[in-house]
Amino acid sequence: MRHGMANRKLGRKSSHRNAMFRNQLASMIDHERIITTLIKAKELRPQIEKMVTLGKEDSIHGRRLAARIVPDETLIQKLFTNISPRFVERPGGYTRIIKLGPRRGDGAEMAILEFVDFKFEDEKKAAAAPAAKKSKAKKPADEAEDEAAEAKPKKTASKKAASKKAAPKKSEAEKPKEKKAAKKKSEK
Repeated sequence: MRHGMANRKLGRKSSHRNAMFRNQLASMIDHERIITTLIKAKELRPQIEKMVTLGKEDSIHGRRLAARIVPDETLIQKLFTNISPRFVERPGGYTRIIKLGPRRGDGAEMAILEFVDFKFEDEKKAAAAPAAKKSKAKKPADEAEDEAAEAKPKKTASKKAASKKAAPKKSEAEKPKEKKAAKKKSEK
């Protein structure tokens, strides 16, 4: 009977399951976002939240406990210096699960597990770009439209030139073979 058995087995032996969760924890710390099955994400969520809670104190004991699970020292450093300080004011709930729908091959429910304050690199760059643009002098709207109009024909011209490239020339070794094949056909 399974009375009081809280965790899912996921069709794996305990050693395999522990190794899988260690790898996923390492990926979660490294990339701050992973895509996995919904069931694995639900099982991984409490583990990563415990790691972040350990990192909020930043003690030697906490680092050693975290190193038991994730043995990579650079990831432990990132957890304790970059990730955990972002959640000092937050009492819990550091991650979120976003459902993606069924996987194409086997129909397994997929999900994204990410930190609540996760932003894409593109969004980070876009957030930094407006600050840089504000420092530059603004151009009149007419000049900006002229520059945009000039840039478009250049792109189309380069696409046309690329599509009109001639086929590569045949080497000298290929030419005699074709002539011999043509002679044989004419003789028949």
